[in-house]
Parts: sequence; C-alpha cells; structure tokens
Amino acid sequence: MTAAAEAGQELAAALATRRLARLRHLDLFGLVITLTTLGFAVVWAFPLYWGLVTTFKPEYEVVRPGVQLWPEHFTLEAYVHVLMRTKIGIWYLNSLITSGAVTAIVVTMAVGAGYAISQLRFPGRRLFWWTILASFMIPIPSLTVPHFILMSQFHWINTLPGVIAPQLIAPGALSVIIYKQFFDSVPKDFREAAVIDGASEFQLLFRIYLPMNWGITTALVIITFIGAWNLFLWPFVAVNTEDKMNITVGITQVHDAFGVSYARDLAVAMLAALPVAIVYLVFQRRVTQAIMLSAGIKG
Repeated sequence: MTAAAEAGQELAAALATRRLARLRHLDLFGLVITLTTLGFAVVWAFPLYWGLVTTFKPEYEVVRPGVQLWPEHFTLEAYVHVLMRTKIGIWYLNSLITSGAVTAIVVTMAVGAGYAISQLRFPGRRLFWWTILASFMIPIPSLTVPHFILMSQFHWINTLPGVIAPQLIAPGALSVIIYKQFFDSVPKDFREAAVIDGASEFQLLFRIYLPMNWGITTALVIITFIGAWNLFLWPFVAVNTEDKMNITVGITQVHDAFGVSYARDLAVAMLAALPVAIVYLVFQRRVTQAIMLSAGIKG
C-alpha cells in the first residue's frame, strides 16, 4: 500500500508539474498576443491622437519641423475660428436633415419590401428578389454620372432632395435582404393564428413581425444614419453652394486668404466626426450587431 501510495503521489506531482508548465506556456502566449494587439491599437490610434493634438496648437507650431507630441502653447483658436467664422451650424443641420431622411426612408421601404418578398405571393416576386441581390454587383460610385444626369433633369442639383435620393440605393438593398431573411425565420404559426383572427397584412407586419425584430431595426437605423452622415462623394458632386453643403463637404471650405490652415482643417474634421463618435460610443453594441449582419449578408 505504501509503494502504491508513493507511486500515486509521484504521478500526481508529475501531472501538476506538467499542468503548471502548460499554464505558463499559455500565459506567455497570451502575453505575446496582448502586446501585439496593443501595438496594433497604438499604430491605429496614433493618427487620431496626432490630429486631435494638432487642433490645439498655434499654426506656427503645426508647420514647425520635427515631432511634437504635445502643444507648447495650448490654444482653442482653431475651434473658435471654425465655430464663429464658418457655416458649420448650417452644415450640421443639412447633414442631420439628409441623414435622418435617408435613414427613415431606407428603413421604411426595407421593412415593407422585405415583408412583401418574404410573406406575400405576387407576380414578379422572384424577379424582384434577384434584382435586389444583383444590385450588389454594381459599385455605387460607378453610378455617380447617371445619378448626376437624373438629378439635373429633375432640377435637384444644389438641393437636399438631390443629395438624399441617390443614397437610398445601397443601404436600401442591404436592409431589404436582412429583413427578408429575418421574416423568413419567423414561425408560420404566428401568421396562421393572426390570419384566423382576421388580421390584415398591415396588422401582421406592424403588430407581429416588426415587434419581434426591434433589435435589428435599431441596429439598421444606427448604421444607416452613420453611413449617410459620413458620405462625401455624392454630396460633394451634387452641391456647390455652402448653404446646401453637408458637414463632410463643408470641411473643404475651411480656408482663408493665406492658404491651408492645418489646425483649422483638423478642427472642423474633429467636429464633423464628433456626432458619429458619440453615436458609436452610446450604441456600440447595436452598431457591432449591424456590422455583423452586413458582413454576414455580403459574405
């Protein structure tokens, strides 16, 4: 019994030693992964830090040769100039109007189209569905010229409707696909029970199907709004007067008779990104969910 007990203790000690060595190996591997991730995070965040710090420097410090990680003379002159001597308030308002309109129209159309394709049977349904899927094969920037011609014929150049209308294509198709897939996954028993009780299609949509996916709807609203707010190319092409510019286009108008002022340009860029950053921080979980949904559809 004594020999068996000693053998058992030696085996237990050997197993404990092996387990400890394995844990040390895992800890070392985790440390390497953590340090590597931290390094990539620093590389990614440094341009943002540099841009933010530059906005608090006087212009002569900005253009001075060398690397200066912190302002020698802290100043808010760049922000004062942008807030007091530019039309940033109008640019913010235009961005809010266009982004809000794009979000509301896209989500509303996507809900109806996704429900119709998923739950209704009508002539051309499959053709309509395949057309939406095929729209992903066309890069949206390649439609800039046709969009400009159409908006010109509608006399919508330099108008907010002209900025809004072409933005409804890409996010609208993606949202329709997401809603369609969700509505397909809803058990048929809910629909059959409601139909037996005399529910109409609108009642089915707004009282049964839509309340089941408020999380998806919220995520799509946030990601669509952020995408519309950040859009630059089409608003830049469609508008050439400051009173109709979005904040992303208005950045290009921050200059003076002495040429480019880097601190002021970066200050207005930071102010332009501030609402999106706040929305992301407040609704980070929903934004991540929307990105995963988009990636799943496109993948």
